[in-house]
Amino acid sequence: MRKNALSDEILMAVEKPARYLGNEYNAYHKDFDEYPVKAVFCFPDVYEIGTANLGMQIIYEQFNENPEAMCDRVYSPWFDLDKVLREKKIPLFAVETQRPVRDFDLLLITLSYEMCYTNVLQILDLSQIPLLSKDRTEEDPIIFGGGACAYNPEPIADFFDVFYIGESETQYDQVIEVIKKAKKQGLTRLQTLEALADIEGLYIPAFYEAFYKEDGTIGSFLPVNPHAKEKVKKQAADMRKDLPYPHRPLVPYERGMMDRASLEVMRGCIRGCRFCQAGMIYRPQRNRDLDFLKQAAKDMLEATGYEEINLGSLSSSDYSELKDLLDFLVPYCEERKINIGIPSLRIDAFSLDVMSRIQDIKKTSLTFAPEAGSQRLRDIINKGLTEEEILEGARQAFSGGWNKVKLYFMLGQPMETDDDVSAIPVLADKIARVYYETVPKEMRQGKCQIQASTSFFVPKPMTPFQWAAMQSSDEFIRKAKLVKEGILSQLNRKSLIYHYHDDHQTELEGLLARGDRRVGKTILRAYEKGCIYDAWNEHLKYELWLQAMEETGVTFDFYNYREREEDEIFPWDFIDIGVTKGFMLKEWRKAKQGLTTPNCREHCSGCGAACYPGGVCYENKD
Repeated sequence: MRKNALSDEILMAVEKPARYLGNEYNAYHKDFDEYPVKAVFCFPDVYEIGTANLGMQIIYEQFNENPEAMCDRVYSPWFDLDKVLREKKIPLFAVETQRPVRDFDLLLITLSYEMCYTNVLQILDLSQIPLLSKDRTEEDPIIFGGGACAYNPEPIADFFDVFYIGESETQYDQVIEVIKKAKKQGLTRLQTLEALADIEGLYIPAFYEAFYKEDGTIGSFLPVNPHAKEKVKKQAADMRKDLPYPHRPLVPYERGMMDRASLEVMRGCIRGCRFCQAGMIYRPQRNRDLDFLKQAAKDMLEATGYEEINLGSLSSSDYSELKDLLDFLVPYCEERKINIGIPSLRIDAFSLDVMSRIQDIKKTSLTFAPEAGSQRLRDIINKGLTEEEILEGARQAFSGGWNKVKLYFMLGQPMETDDDVSAIPVLADKIARVYYETVPKEMRQGKCQIQASTSFFVPKPMTPFQWAAMQSSDEFIRKAKLVKEGILSQLNRKSLIYHYHDDHQTELEGLLARGDRRVGKTILRAYEKGCIYDAWNEHLKYELWLQAMEETGVTFDFYNYREREEDEIFPWDFIDIGVTKGFMLKEWRKAKQGLTTPNCREHCSGCGAACYPGGVCYENKD
């Protein structure tokens, strides 16, 4: 029988003690001492966000289904428990076994967004594990990092022992085997890391060294250990195979960020938006098998009691068997009063027909992402969406009974002018006009509601815009005010709502997204000053970050505000994602010319992703 790591007194004193108890419905109960490889998965944010993460659920399933391993979980403690753990010197613990994190062989940390980096240090610190990889001993777990941010691991390279580059289903069984043998043979920490380096897709930061030019850019980035590869190749799962999937997902005690079942219908995207990192790093687009999805949907809903299922992907409209999947799901879910959610739909007739099927009774709001107000800028970013298509989609939506539309835009994109910015409120007003032109007065249920939201553009690694300069916080706010003034001047302003993202958070995200190893000192200093939960606007301590930057010699001028030279070596260039740097440079040049590139189904542009099996690259060849 396990013993809780926290006393009843402590549990009763903290907010939401259920975050730290484990034992949720569908949790695995594996004896810690019975398995040769013991792993703990960490989502470095609060429990309610971490339990909603599909990647966590997949890895949790994969490790626990392996007969040689057990996997527990840990999340960032909230501020109240953080304080108690430090004061009472209680080591951070895994929720299921209630064992200290430092007792495990592996600590697997997913990196879904850059603003979680100080929370990574919080996890290590509270676990009483040295923050820097070079300071760890044979008694410490091996710290793995993975997820979208691992495609530029350099800003946090000093804090991790290993980075897993790619999708978890491919190599973790090999990792388990290496750790099992290393323990049995009594290998040292260094020998174990060298054995891990021999696995494709694993990057050991300590085995590489960066050399810098006088201007601060990278001169070379070289392996310094014979086991280290010159290039680390992304691992992409073959979706045609039977892969691990959480058919019995965890049901959290606390209402999660996504209180629903998540059905991943495909990976990757055919669209080629030039700002989108996920659209590049997850290429090629690969569909999941229809029969697999039908069975997985039934299994998840029956195992959880969820009242909603979400069809997840980067562009759900592009799943080639979406109609057939809905032919199964709609009657199944209607009978059980289960809602179906489909994010990431395009604004076209097919998508609206899909939405009509799943929102037949209750017409909730429709969400579309034009990303830019003007056609000129939509061509620059390769959005592949015309104003005529947007307005016609709105017309069909309003005819179908909707009167609420959410529109997502980005400010500060490359080559953007004030005219492009001013086009955002004009487009929102045009959509409102379509409503009043389309829906007869006697059939309207009040005014339409057009909600425009703008985020601020962050150039991301592994995209055609990785060369772009990022705009300053002051410029972001100026442009947001321009949009707001434009909204207030429109004829249908009472039907328009406007929101914009936090500028300081965006500026720091830009620094962390394209930083090199020197930025790691800034992250460490910011943490030492008290920065955690930076992804939460209300907890971001921007001034402390600025102090940390000044103390470590890191500037926005160098990392954010300058346009990169075409031949500059990037900190992430040693990672091979299939999509070549040459292709992305070609796309960057086309963006400057305002030229578009067709999507992958219309025409293959030779991006390089065809080196991976299956998917859109081979639809007409299999």
